[in-house]
Amino acid sequence: MSWLVFDYGGVISLHTKAIPAMAARVGVSAEAFEPGYWSERDAYDRGLPDLDYWQAVCSHVGVSVDAALSEDLTRLDIEGWLPTDDRTVKLLGRLAGAGARLALLSNAPSSFGRVAERQPWAEHFTHLVFSGDLGLAKPDVEIYAALVGKLGARAADCLFVDDRQANVDGAVAAGWTAHLWTSADELADTLVRFATCS
Repeated sequence: MSWLVFDYGGVISLHTKAIPAMAARVGVSAEAFEPGYWSERDAYDRGLPDLDYWQAVCSHVGVSVDAALSEDLTRLDIEGWLPTDDRTVKLLGRLAGAGARLALLSNAPSSFGRVAERQPWAEHFTHLVFSGDLGLAKPDVEIYAALVGKLGARAADCLFVDDRQANVDGAVAAGWTAHLWTSADELADTLVRFATCS
């Protein structure tokens, strides 16, 4: 494989623990806040502006959102997704040090993308692609085609790693080789098998 393409959420990052803090900022329980947070997320990942997203989320709990509240929620949300899995970050460093070409394909809003680009782990990647910038999202075939175009590669040149089966299936439908993420150690073993067989 010429390119190793990683998902972010649940692979490089830990899953967010910021929902209680966001709910408290809105003045509702986490249990009331969370369903709207997730049900409106796909549109956010596809480029919906921050304010529009938070207005949609908070409409589920009857709370109006102005620009100041939107900014606070966006900040809390970004902070919630920044913590990373140390084992994954170490693996990225080893792969980059060995000369692997790495790319990121993440379903994430543009506001998160601008912060993620400045994180230490980002230096391991040649390309970072966030769905909010494209108006496309996994598992749509079109987003995989867009990344291939950016890489100047063929679909067959890419090995994609994601923790969601639907996104793995989308990559396969786009002609990629794809692997369902479980852990950094398991992926390292898988990459050794790929190298042995190639």
